[in-house]
Amino acid sequence: MAPGRVFLVVLLALAVSFNVSLAKTKICDKGWECKGVYCCNQTISQIFTVDNFEELFSKRNSPVAHAVGFWDYYSFINAAAQFEGIGFGTTGGQLMQQKELAAFFGHVAAETSCGYSVAVGGPYAWGLCYKEEMSPDQLYCDQNYLFPCSPGASYHGRGALPLYWNYNYGQIGEALKLDLLNYPDLLSNNATIGFQTAIWRWMNPIKPKQPSAHDVLVGNWKPTKNDTASFRFPGFGMTINVLNGGLECGQGDIEAKSNRVSHYLHFLDLMGVGRELAGDHLDCGEQVALNPVSNSATSR
Repeated sequence: MAPGRVFLVVLLALAVSFNVSLAKTKICDKGWECKGVYCCNQTISQIFTVDNFEELFSKRNSPVAHAVGFWDYYSFINAAAQFEGIGFGTTGGQLMQQKELAAFFGHVAAETSCGYSVAVGGPYAWGLCYKEEMSPDQLYCDQNYLFPCSPGASYHGRGALPLYWNYNYGQIGEALKLDLLNYPDLLSNNATIGFQTAIWRWMNPIKPKQPSAHDVLVGNWKPTKNDTASFRFPGFGMTINVLNGGLECGQGDIEAKSNRVSHYLHFLDLMGVGRELAGDHLDCGEQVALNPVSNSATSR
């Protein structure tokens, strides 16, 4: 073979190898909203609009709500931008993306609702009615060497997925580069931060070797033999177990758990997915809790 032809063959081989390498580590850039491998999919704002948000939380600004004017779509989008690149709302195709958002917001709404069975607009229209726990009966301050309580600070529930206890404010604040330990009111004064802490909780496990709610919902988590024996299977029910453990799981058909499932199914309908695609194992009534009540009650 002529030297020139050999050189050309080598160049072509290198080019193919380089392109294969790029394909394996493909990084897509969609501007401020998303940087990372998952950004090759649609971004959240492309599949979930301000109209969708308003429909899911249609009564949050009613005069009787406790956080009128606080929560809004753009605060959520700004918060989500930090997590889209690692898969929040951007994993899988559009169907999976919508299901994850419906699941996440189902938990948010169940935690922050002031709705009831005969409320105007129905019981599932009142999510994001609260931004923090009303009249807490304690400061939620635990003796902790790494994250000591700031003098006089209260670490009661705040945010879209309410955060409790000083060590959780400290840990999550450290992860988000926010001084939540000394300034816990940031969660109830800034809606973006209120959403950021909620998404962080959704994307991260409570303990090592446990799944995150995100990994469970999108199918990244595979149950072990111990999980199977404990009736823990992939599905929305397992996300309840991840986030709330013994507070709601392994107790049969209790109202708090059922309320989360109902919000999830309702939101799937509103987002055009339909509850018939909700999947199996929607509740955790028979599941053995990942974290017993004695631990779960102080882990949120």
